Amino acid sequence: MLKISISELSTRSVTLRLDGQISGKWVVLLQTICDVPLNQAMRVVIDLQHVSFADCDGIVLLRSLTNRGVELLKPLRFIEEQIKAEASR
Repeated sequence: MLKISISELSTRSVTLRLDGQISGKWVVLLQTICDVPLNQAMRVVIDLQHVSFADCDGIVLLRSLTNRGVELLKPLRFIEEQIKAEASR
């Protein structure tokens, strides 16, 4: 399960706080939620401090989002390493 909350919102940026795991159907939900502000040229920040796990699809999504300019805050070290490894593929 993944809980997605808006922790900060302005006309130019949004910060999302995630709690839980980025896996399964939650990957598609996160993608959909991020697409809205990104398509409006807003800055998107995702706080990953309370994310305990991301499956392969979740890691691919996080890498894709960083390629689109999304800033990831406070990921667990092993999630951060998986995102870096995905970038080198």
